[in-house]
Amino acid sequence: MEYFLQQLVNGVTLGAIYGLIALGYTMVYGVLRLINFAHSEMFMAGAFIGLFFSQLLGAAGHPALSLLAGLKMLFF
Repeated sequence: MEYFLQQLVNGVTLGAIYGLIALGYTMVYGVLRLINFAHSEMFMAGAFIGLFFSQLLGAAGHPALSLLAGLKMLFF
């Protein structure tokens, strides 16, 4: 059961990330009528910054702390 819940959280998280990227592409295309792939760099940079800070805070072994560190980087 624990494995199922972890995979469910992983799937929802990955789906949310894909949704945010798709929303960004849709908004850019709706305004410019041109696909602009430059904002993907920002998602990648944010992911690496979140990973860096989660390891810096010692949260790499605990998923909840990693999630909180990543959310902190997203909103603050």
